[in-house]
Amino acid sequence: MAKNLVIVESPAKAKTIEKILGKDFEVKSCFGHIRDLEKDDMGIDIENNFKPKYVIPEDKEKVVKDLKKLAKETDEVWLATDEDREGEAISWHLCEVLGLDPKETKRIVFHEITKPAIENAVQHPRKLDMDRVNAQQARRILDRIVGFELSPVLWRKMSMRNSLSAGRVQSVAVRLIVEREREINGFTAVSTFKVEAWFTGKDINGKNISFKAEGPNKFKTAEDAEKFLKECVAAVYSVKDIQVKPGKKSPAAPFTTSTLQQEASRKLGYSVSKTMLLAQKLYESGFITYMRTDSVNLSDTAITEIEKAIKTSFGDRYHQFRKFKNKNESAQEAHEAIRPTYMENSTVDDSDTRKLYELIWKRTIASQMADAELEKTIAKINISTNKEELTASGEVLKFDGFLKVYMESHDDEDLNEDDAQEGSLPPLAVKQTLDLREMKATERFSRPAPRYTEASLVKKLEELGIGRPSTYAPTITTIQKRGYVEKRDKEGIKREFRILLLKADQISQQTESENTGAEKSKLFPTDLGMIVTDFLNQYFNSVMDYGFTAKIEEEFDEIANGKKVWNKMLKEFYSPFHKDVENTLENAERVKGERQLGIEESTGKPIVARMGRYGPMIQIGKVEDEEKPRFAKLKATQSIETISLEDAMELFRLPRNLGQFEDSDVIVNIGRFGPYAQHDKKFYSLKKEMDPYTVELDEVAPLIVEKRAAKDERTIKVFEKEKIQILKGPYGPYIKQGLKNFKIPKEKIDTAADLTVEEAKAIIEDAKANPPKKKAPPRKKKAE
Repeated sequence: MAKNLVIVESPAKAKTIEKILGKDFEVKSCFGHIRDLEKDDMGIDIENNFKPKYVIPEDKEKVVKDLKKLAKETDEVWLATDEDREGEAISWHLCEVLGLDPKETKRIVFHEITKPAIENAVQHPRKLDMDRVNAQQARRILDRIVGFELSPVLWRKMSMRNSLSAGRVQSVAVRLIVEREREINGFTAVSTFKVEAWFTGKDINGKNISFKAEGPNKFKTAEDAEKFLKECVAAVYSVKDIQVKPGKKSPAAPFTTSTLQQEASRKLGYSVSKTMLLAQKLYESGFITYMRTDSVNLSDTAITEIEKAIKTSFGDRYHQFRKFKNKNESAQEAHEAIRPTYMENSTVDDSDTRKLYELIWKRTIASQMADAELEKTIAKINISTNKEELTASGEVLKFDGFLKVYMESHDDEDLNEDDAQEGSLPPLAVKQTLDLREMKATERFSRPAPRYTEASLVKKLEELGIGRPSTYAPTITTIQKRGYVEKRDKEGIKREFRILLLKADQISQQTESENTGAEKSKLFPTDLGMIVTDFLNQYFNSVMDYGFTAKIEEEFDEIANGKKVWNKMLKEFYSPFHKDVENTLENAERVKGERQLGIEESTGKPIVARMGRYGPMIQIGKVEDEEKPRFAKLKATQSIETISLEDAMELFRLPRNLGQFEDSDVIVNIGRFGPYAQHDKKFYSLKKEMDPYTVELDEVAPLIVEKRAAKDERTIKVFEKEKIQILKGPYGPYIKQGLKNFKIPKEKIDTAADLTVEEAKAIIEDAKANPPKKKAPPRKKKAE
């Protein structure tokens, strides 16, 4: 038995650390949290100063039993959970459960899993930091209070579904997405005309090249733009002034949790949760420093290693020492930014994590590299027939610096149409006359703010001070799982725009079209998300207020720094919040979540867009009417808030009879599981690209034949009367009755085709009488 027991959160981390520490140390994992709040009565004794009631979950009982046994048999127990509030809390729970004295037990921390870092941690243990523990407890308790008290309010006041929930950070995140959607829906595009002129000039080799100059301003109307072009007819263009300005670009700071999530989303297309999963794997394998951090700080050792790597790979000129500072005052400077543990490793063997590792390596290297040096030329071009000027600008990269390795990406909202990359200009001289090739005034439309991506939502939450590095991934996952937000693409629509062209002193007008409004992997609020947000805004405006939510985060920081008492902070929050809950339960009306669209002409019945049990729908007629109401489900791209009466009525074209195939009608419709075709009493799911409102018989008939053939290939035997089938599956034959599947015993698999109906029934009855034991749920990892 080893003399020392080291307890960490994950088995991967345990394996890596045990190799470093040697035979005197046994490293075991507690698999994340070993205790959580009871589910009954919130798990909090509110009357007794918010005392938490902790229990050991079933799936952790064996882990705890094993750790208790090992702790008794070892000389010394070391707690090596992560150095954040969550990790500190896990160590405290271990002390409580294993009977360790938190004032005496050795607590070790490190930001990277390397031999020097682990050995240094063992040489300099510290005691448990109860301020951090209390900050985590306060967050857990407050979030439990909000969830447990708000969710039943939603169940009582909104009859759409019982899985509704609310949360302190998740509800505010949904509010951001809802407000952006309404801003987009209410946006009216305004058109202006942008003037651009194309000239030709000779480059240093005497070769003619084309370059662009922009007009003095944007014109509000086509008439104003045309007037300007008319003034340019027969004009002489000459260079009035040339300015050459040196410029530079500096690298971004090394990654924090938030910036890593944003950049991995932009550059690699990763979801926030995937980024954190891969980053955790890299950390536990010893490849990067701790992945939950809001610090941009780099250790002196790391800076020295980076300098060596830059000078070796690129030369002395490419190195520039930099010390980055956090804008966020609460950021923990003792922590480090996310960086590779060994800078000489520019990649890793693991294919899953390679792309993310290389992104981290490039960003880290670039942060200590020289600025990129630019030379920007701005030429003012005189128009002889009016007093206006055109401006041509070009940019030349004189020294690439950090751009040799890395260029930061940007979100949609940080870009505009004027951010186009600067082109190059030919050599120009003052008073030089230029040849105009053509001049265009192109109609351009203003655009609303883009919908959030996961990356830009993280950025916004961070800007507002809502949440912390560990909360972004679970928050974004939760709001999608709850059905408040969905990530999807949006197809663009064609829009015409006008172009006025001046060429050879003649002005002409033409109309072209462009695809506009297309978006990829954006966050859209669902109708349910909008309705829940409106309700919470109306009755719980403090919980939904951005400033208030950020203030709560600051108070958690104060608790962690020993400046505030945790249960006193909770009391200040709970009293007004609980009053709001009681007042809402007593006085708030039930939420209908509906919008009146109009009246059906033929029947005079009301047409309403509303939330139903299975999602948004259109209803014609009332429940109390003698004739039952008619219902139609909204398409995925439609919303209660924006659907028009015309589009709503179009939904009632289903079910559609496409005609006969093999002497039976083919009917298309939408069910709970999506669009389908019905033929000869059988149902076939339509392909994704098939729209039930427009699909025709000649498209659906081959689908029926194809799916029927696939089913026939799978069918071994059918007992029609008993509705029992013996089918081929990917893992061998099985029995299907109705919608349920049953395993065939091993000894009868080879003779499945010979089974009688009695034998099949016996297998089914036996399976029902002896259902397979449920697998234990997977052990929960530490919450992100």
